[in-house]
Amino acid sequence: MTSSAPHGTYDFVIAANRLPVDQQVQPDGSTAWKTSPGGLVTAMESVMKGREAAWVGWAGVAGEAPEPFDDDTLRLHPVPLSTEEHNEYYEGFSNDTLWPLYHDVIVPPTFHRTWWAAYRRVNERFAEAVCEVAAEGATVWIHDYQLQLVPAMVRDRRPDLRIGWFDHIPFPPVELFAQLPWRAQILRGLLGADFLGFQRADDARNFARSCRAVLGATAKGEKVEWAGSDDGRIGAAPRTVRAAAVPISIDASGFRELADSPAVRERAQAIRASLGDPEVVLLGVDRLDYTKGIRHRLRAIGELLEEGSIAPPQVTFVQVATPSRERVEAYRMLREQIEGTVGRINGDFSHLGDTAVHYLHQSYGREEMAALFQVADVMLVTPLRDGMNLVAKEYVTARHDGKGALVLSEFTGAAEEMRNHVYLCNPHDITGLKETILRAINDNPEEKERRMKALRRRVRTHDVQAWASAFLSALASAPERPTRKEVR
Repeated sequence: MTSSAPHGTYDFVIAANRLPVDQQVQPDGSTAWKTSPGGLVTAMESVMKGREAAWVGWAGVAGEAPEPFDDDTLRLHPVPLSTEEHNEYYEGFSNDTLWPLYHDVIVPPTFHRTWWAAYRRVNERFAEAVCEVAAEGATVWIHDYQLQLVPAMVRDRRPDLRIGWFDHIPFPPVELFAQLPWRAQILRGLLGADFLGFQRADDARNFARSCRAVLGATAKGEKVEWAGSDDGRIGAAPRTVRAAAVPISIDASGFRELADSPAVRERAQAIRASLGDPEVVLLGVDRLDYTKGIRHRLRAIGELLEEGSIAPPQVTFVQVATPSRERVEAYRMLREQIEGTVGRINGDFSHLGDTAVHYLHQSYGREEMAALFQVADVMLVTPLRDGMNLVAKEYVTARHDGKGALVLSEFTGAAEEMRNHVYLCNPHDITGLKETILRAINDNPEEKERRMKALRRRVRTHDVQAWASAFLSALASAPERPTRKEVR
């Protein structure tokens, strides 16, 4: 990566909460920028490769922002956040207000006016940065729930721009969304976009219904029309936008190549040996979040062990729980609950040398994850609510041998695409979840290979490049649908 490149404007601009790189301190005290491990960065990496563009985002360090710098052909434009703003805008409003509200209120959201003020202030700062780097008539692609006011803020400043927004998490039903004191401002912010992309058609419909109920907009098909307002507030101009499902995917060819490498295959063999070469390895890989259903999954595993349906050393369960938002009280409590449950299960059912549950509260690189996926005879992806869940797609892509089985929650975006070939479950139904896990373990190999072959074909065809192409085609044509020729 190079820094301090000459200032310029760009025809394509990405805006996301974080830059695609993290600043790391080297052993000698110097600093260097390395690619971030986040899901958005992983998804966008292959899309952005070789493309001249600017990426606006926070650099991950509180205080003054570093000077803009280049990563190959990508111009990185850091946005500053103070420690207080990070606490109020990100940990507060984004993750303790919006996140629980948008995930079925699994835990109650917290509403603080100071958090809202910080959210609005930071969104203004992002909008200013976008306008600074965007060339005349540029395409701007804004990402996710942290920046829902940015589309209208950019629109008000730069009506020449073509603006898209993509929602990586669910969009809630209006009955839940209406709880938000600032619901109208959020919707006005989003209506600044020309095209709004969602993971599921239900999310797009939820957005349209909210616009109708809260703003009095009209919605017909995928179009939302709002007459605007003369109150002079941000996003008051009349708007016609299109909101539709454009489900995200992964760099299937890149991940398949990684998983097929000799080093990853060798590592997979070593991992299985370290687990004692069990007959069946069950695997869960999640960020440590209350939406991921880890507690429900552990309850199902515990009951299966108690009933004698599974037992070590023949069957073992590996749960990777990536650390997340540990300064938020709900996440601290979740970690304590999960670790307590794991301890009780292992105390009751493990033997010397034979562990029932291997719990790993740490992050792993893509190579290690690809190896773990190859070890997993059954992958448990059982969130209570999830926008997409790219782990499900990575798992089937890593299974170059055509084996394995995917147990998938019906409350993921991935279930919309993969439901016909996965072992679908309702994670709230512990009895049903147990039955689904046993079915995935015990189904005949031919049936499992048939399912896996279909899943791999689906992910290979609908990869991240196809997602980006579909989104950008929709944005270019909005509010009309793109023609079949434009989608290609």
